[in-house]
Amino acid sequence: MSTQHGEDSFDLDRAVQDALERLTLVANASEALSSTLELDTGLRRLARVLVPALADWCAVDLLEDDGRLRRVLLEHREPEALSPGFLEALLPPADAFSPAPLARALRGAGPLRLTEFPPPEQAADALHRAELRTFQRFGAHSAILIPLRARRRVLGVLTLVRTGPEGLPQRGRLSLLEDLSHRIAITVDNVRLHSQIAHTAEHLQRSLLPDLPHGGPVEIAARYSPARASAEVGGDWYDAFPLPDGALTLIIGDVTGHDLRAAVAMSQMRNMLRGIACDRKEPPGKILARLDVANEILYPGQTLTCLYGLLTKPESDGPWQLEYAAAGHVAPLLVTREGDTRFLGGGRSLLLGVAPETIRPDAIESLPPESTLLFYTDGLIERRSEGLDDSMTRLRQHAAALAREPLDSFCDGLMAGLGETSTDDIALIAVRVPPELSTPYTATPE
Repeated sequence: MSTQHGEDSFDLDRAVQDALERLTLVANASEALSSTLELDTGLRRLARVLVPALADWCAVDLLEDDGRLRRVLLEHREPEALSPGFLEALLPPADAFSPAPLARALRGAGPLRLTEFPPPEQAADALHRAELRTFQRFGAHSAILIPLRARRRVLGVLTLVRTGPEGLPQRGRLSLLEDLSHRIAITVDNVRLHSQIAHTAEHLQRSLLPDLPHGGPVEIAARYSPARASAEVGGDWYDAFPLPDGALTLIIGDVTGHDLRAAVAMSQMRNMLRGIACDRKEPPGKILARLDVANEILYPGQTLTCLYGLLTKPESDGPWQLEYAAAGHVAPLLVTREGDTRFLGGGRSLLLGVAPETIRPDAIESLPPESTLLFYTDGLIERRSEGLDDSMTRLRQHAAALAREPLDSFCDGLMAGLGETSTDDIALIAVRVPPELSTPYTATPE
């Protein structure tokens, strides 16, 4: 009786230990997949959980749009056994009835258990050959291939391999492997869906931005970048167009919100501002005041920031001038050819949509020859990890270093140097004053 009781106790302890190991493995796998928005990084972290806990090496192959498999990772318990990026590439296509285990798993014949691994010379097609070469190179005593299924579609295959006779986990753990493969498939599907939504949102946002006028004496360039951590459209916009009197209108704004409503409001604000600017030959402060009144009537509660400027050359022998007003928007930056920088802090007032009766002042600045004027949204500078003063200083330093670069390179340099760490939308528009005397702006938009 005592012997039987001891065996029962041992079996119970072993069952509890196995259950804890499985729970720990699932928890670690879930944490690895959810720890990053980058699919490749998440899968690689997961592979380091699976190896060596469940396999001596593993591979994850995902289907491309054309139906071919791409090996996104191959993880080995001995990292030195792998050369960098070995076989992490597009795999050869397979015949429709290929006997290759990968092809069979994709067709739904899985999970597949393998205990025999013929030499590559006996392969039936190119995919089969590549698969057998991998088994041969890294060793394989037993393997299991599990399709990655989500929303009734096979997205790829997870391959787990043991190189010694200890074998893969027992059949009782097959449910664990299927659970893990399902979690991988859901992650892959979610990342791809997010990418598609983000691409659509960015395409919509860019389609709402205007073409810039070209052909006049002033160079113009603009850039837009959507928020990296979001698949939603936003309210950042820029605009530029010539007026009949020869002035060049420069505008940048940011409607509150990151959703379709903000994008629609942005388009409406831009079009209203265009209409007001073309209809009224008034100073920028009064133009913004008229926009604020129209916004309050048509879209009560909608708030936004806006920087409106008129670039003119009033006298043939005088400097170019900027007349501008800023409603809650970050100050424009003036950069001389020599690299001196200065924020233009005049013409400031509350953001639009708060107090329509607000008096909105404007200011005038003379622009040195070959200087660069930058309008931008706060996504270019604001970071949670630093104060606004430090962010503004960083912008001045980057702009100064790019002062003599061509205008397109100037914009690209700012986006590369500052935009890579931003989590918000970024819009910017820059103009460069000509080096010599020139006539007022008379170009028309393309």
